[in-house]
Amino acid sequence: MRDRDTYFIRHDENERFRDLGRGGYRSERRGGDTITYLDRPGGEQIVTIVDDDGRLVRRSRRFRDGREVVIIDNSFGGPRRPIYEDVVDLPPPDIRIPRDRYVVDYEGADERAVYEALSAPPVVAVDRRYTLDQVRYSPQLRARMRSVDINTITFETGSFTVTPDQAARLATIAAAMNQAIRANPQEVFLIEGYTDAVGSDVDNLSLSDRRAQSVATVLTQSFKVPPENLTTQGYGEQYLKVNTQGPSRENRRVTVRRITPLIQQQGQAAPPPR
Repeated sequence: MRDRDTYFIRHDENERFRDLGRGGYRSERRGGDTITYLDRPGGEQIVTIVDDDGRLVRRSRRFRDGREVVIIDNSFGGPRRPIYEDVVDLPPPDIRIPRDRYVVDYEGADERAVYEALSAPPVVAVDRRYTLDQVRYSPQLRARMRSVDINTITFETGSFTVTPDQAARLATIAAAMNQAIRANPQEVFLIEGYTDAVGSDVDNLSLSDRRAQSVATVLTQSFKVPPENLTTQGYGEQYLKVNTQGPSRENRRVTVRRITPLIQQQGQAAPPPR
């Protein structure tokens, strides 16, 4: 979609869950929202609320005894607003840790380094809760969290397929994510997809979003990372790793970062679906 002079991608928030449902997935309309339910072993449900614009409102985990815990709360007060109002204008963070600990090069990192990056607090203080959309669309807000650059997966031009040999290389980051989720079941990780500069802005946004979703799907299907603890966003050819307008395998990549401290959902009980 286009907002002012900038293009943004907003995908179907339930696509990954439908693919994983295998009969345990259903949805219903309630007011202006679509509420979906994904049944999990042991009687748990993942409940997702999406509004008429396709915006994720809330995702929660409902237990067999009726308890419900929010994982992502993307709601805000007031009427619907354009995407550009979700962009938070912040100064760049003052990075006081070594660069290789701030952005971890996955290919050369061990599980300890990856886990540290995916469990560390913000590099500068965060003084309030932000919505998921504010995190998605605000680069300097995301920059307050460390990241892992998964440079073992570089896609073919125009492709969002993760090949079997590349999928196997996700084992280390999957183990780190699962360890973090065991420590805090409400952790949320943002998987960011990117392209090189070849092609149109709109096509590259869509392609990068598919790349992020493909990696999220592999993490769940192959390594049992809970899908509700993952969210994805494509950024197209923004934020090139290698400054070139030509084809670049290094720019066709995916990055993962922990965003839990930015959206601050720990311990919140979910209100009833609207």
